[in-house]
Amino acid sequence: MLVAVVTLVTTGGLAAYQEKGAKNASDGRKLFQQCSGCHSAETGDRKVGPSLKGLFQKRELRNGAPANERSIRLKIKNGGDGMPSYDRMLSAEELDSLIAYLKSL
Repeated sequence: MLVAVVTLVTTGGLAAYQEKGAKNASDGRKLFQQCSGCHSAETGDRKVGPSLKGLFQKRELRNGAPANERSIRLKIKNGGDGMPSYDRMLSAEELDSLIAYLKSL
């Protein structure tokens, strides 16, 4: 682990890593437009589905699962409680970008 951190810092990889994260969040914001019909991101207002503002700061999801990356990924992939499954609609890269955006809210 220490070797990876040193390598990132000494080779300028940290800046590239941070830039990639910012790009992912930007791409995720574009993908979120598909979600915005049911979910708000900028306010706490509920639409058809719950607001996703501050999603990763919450203790748990409405279904009682912890509000962590694993649970949120599963919810997006599997759907449930009125939310459709996006497992076959989003590529792994798109899902990563969407998660990066949701973390920025």
